[in-house]
Amino acid sequence: MRTAATTARDTTASADLNRVRIEFGLRGADLQVALRVVLVAFLGLTLLTNPPKSFAHISWALVGGYALFAAAFAVWAVKVRSRTSGWVDLLLFVDLGVMALLTLITGTSARDWGEDASWAADIITNALFVLPVLACTQLRPWIGAFVVVPTVVTFFLASWITQDSNSEPWSSIWLSTLALAGVGLAAVGFCAIQSSRVKTISGLVSSRTALLGEVMGIEGRERQQLSEQLHDGALQLVLAARMDANNLRDEPDPDAVERIFKALTECSKLLRTTVSELHPAVLQALGLSRALSELARTTQARGIAVELDSAGWTDGPTEADGLLYGTARELLSNVVKHAGATTAYVTLDQTEGFARLTVADDGVGMSEADRERSLKGGHIGLASHELRLVAAGGSLSIHPRSPSGTEVRVEVPLES
Repeated sequence: MRTAATTARDTTASADLNRVRIEFGLRGADLQVALRVVLVAFLGLTLLTNPPKSFAHISWALVGGYALFAAAFAVWAVKVRSRTSGWVDLLLFVDLGVMALLTLITGTSARDWGEDASWAADIITNALFVLPVLACTQLRPWIGAFVVVPTVVTFFLASWITQDSNSEPWSSIWLSTLALAGVGLAAVGFCAIQSSRVKTISGLVSSRTALLGEVMGIEGRERQQLSEQLHDGALQLVLAARMDANNLRDEPDPDAVERIFKALTECSKLLRTTVSELHPAVLQALGLSRALSELARTTQARGIAVELDSAGWTDGPTEADGLLYGTARELLSNVVKHAGATTAYVTLDQTEGFARLTVADDGVGMSEADRERSLKGGHIGLASHELRLVAAGGSLSIHPRSPSGTEVRVEVPLES
């Protein structure tokens, strides 16, 4: 069952992903503005310096309409910045249509006039090389392919139509067409690479958001657990000692004094245990093996036997101590709460630059389905430790233990 916190994290992650995609889409739109300005200027100068012998008015109408379209798109890209940029891809077919018509019109004019034709068709065909680049700005490879294929076909047709007037050999036409196809293929490939990068960034954003939510949830649960421990343990002992102390005001009672002494002694033990679990001084001073011994002792006080084997561990602090200690504490806490076990087995050793921690029990066991249900119910303590281990280059794996129970194996580099 999904919790409100889980739903909120998923909503936040989705918003982050959309923001990344929109940001890259708008950057592509800015590049389209610049490329369209170049195309309008190129086409206008071509018609001014090398006007076609026929259909000149149609050519100018096409360039004028394209200039208005480019200006309108520039206004949107600079001022409006709409959050919906999917339709921007469709506008690429406007560029393709204008360039195809202009190329074929000027090419037909060159064929009809023969040697007296202008060079407009030959110059404008060069502009077709810009279209593949224009198409890959929105990071959708399939859109780029849809633009590149008709662009190459248009270039080939224009070269074929003007072949007689230009006396261009077929080898030149095929080589030029192949060059344009190569540019188009490179543009689509580049688009696919950039799209993959954006997806990777989006995935990192999603992971960051989820991890942040998990860390915040863990912090809240740890505070709640600490509050319950202090309230149900140390605080109750202090209150009992206070009541006995009040009774001593009226009448001395040796038994009350003894109860006060026991209550305060037990309270000091509980407080020392709580402080040790939060930040064990022995871990920082003497290393992981001694800290796990203390953790095993406090776990046994909660009603379960713990057998610790750290013979393969070299004494002295390492960079992995904090991560391994936190994982061991989470695993032993899970054994106490959920496993229904009588004994937990902890093994710690190090070989070839890796630390290995194994925590096993003789309880009811935990299947993958049980773990999935736990995650869906918002219990992500173990999952968060696994994320930390993976981030440090380590791993966490869960296996059934014979004849019963669960075994969790942890491995992490000694130097991160």
